[in-house]
Amino acid sequence: MAEPLKNIFSRTLLEPFTAELRYVWEAFPTEDFLHQVFNDEWEARELKQRIRHISHALRMHLPQDYPVALDIVTKTTERYLDRHGDNLSFHYIFLPDFIEAWGLEHPEESIAAIETITRWSSAEFTVRPFLRRYPERMYAQMLHWSQHPSAMVRRLSSEGIRPRLPWGMGVPALKLDPSPILPILENLKNDAAETVRRSVANNLNDIAKDHPELVLSMAERWLGQSLETDWIVRHACRGLLKKGNAAALAHFGFQKGLQGIEISDFKIADKVSIGWRLDFSFSVKNTAAQFAQIRLEYGIDYQTLSGKTSSKVFKIKELVVDGGQSVNIMRHQSFQDFTTRKHYVGKHKLRILMNGAELAQAEFEVIE
Repeated sequence: MAEPLKNIFSRTLLEPFTAELRYVWEAFPTEDFLHQVFNDEWEARELKQRIRHISHALRMHLPQDYPVALDIVTKTTERYLDRHGDNLSFHYIFLPDFIEAWGLEHPEESIAAIETITRWSSAEFTVRPFLRRYPERMYAQMLHWSQHPSAMVRRLSSEGIRPRLPWGMGVPALKLDPSPILPILENLKNDAAETVRRSVANNLNDIAKDHPELVLSMAERWLGQSLETDWIVRHACRGLLKKGNAAALAHFGFQKGLQGIEISDFKIADKVSIGWRLDFSFSVKNTAAQFAQIRLEYGIDYQTLSGKTSSKVFKIKELVVDGGQSVNIMRHQSFQDFTTRKHYVGKHKLRILMNGAELAQAEFEVIE
């Protein structure tokens, strides 16, 4: 079983970090800081609690004047950057969290520090409260960052302003009106860094949940411009494709309601235990004379703790099936619990989807 992510925050990580702090500010009380971090409640703290606890301990042992304390944190980060270059390290996420927790009343100093610290540990969560408190200022700043020499800063300009950033503070204004985001994405759509382009695609996928026509319009303009924009558009439209949006399917050559496709030999186990996997298989046959371009997916209707159903769609593959041809498909779905998904006993349903349309379904039971 994988070790919990929260365990990366250890003495092995923080003791060398305090040495870097002491190089910048020799009065830093290393032992007092470490004693406060690894107190009696440490083991019980979960991931986010540990991150905030470390940034809180930093605040308590740095100078009381926030701009002075922030300068020490920034210069310590610069020491890492000077030796190792830009990095996307989760290990040091307590550094941007320091700004998120303590810097909102000091926008001048905090925003400048974010630009540096995000190059070592991404600050997409940190900018969220600033976007809510200082929207116009931050919109302009994010646009400016989209042309920054550092790919990590450019990534922040997109990732930080996503309307539906996972695990991030909500910014309702951006869900309602994503127009401040669009010029940023235009600047980044052909970015040299794959991590930046991936953020652009994820941002557009967020926008599509509230404004599908806007994203479809952008997809039409961007498709064919470059290999980079083609990849972004396909990844950005994944949510619309999973929902069977006819316009999104058409952008990629898939016809919704395609005739002549049959599903046969659909086999699925009638039970699966939590922690194991569900195996299933079926055949796809094109009974028409001409070839068919197909996007195959399966959806699972999960039981939730409340007794309601939560549906999730998973991609199988995209393929071209010649007239009269059959293709055999074998897949499995894990029912192991994760922090992002917990399984519950009861009746479930698996559905086979072709170009957004349901062609077959079967029930199965999840057991202990």
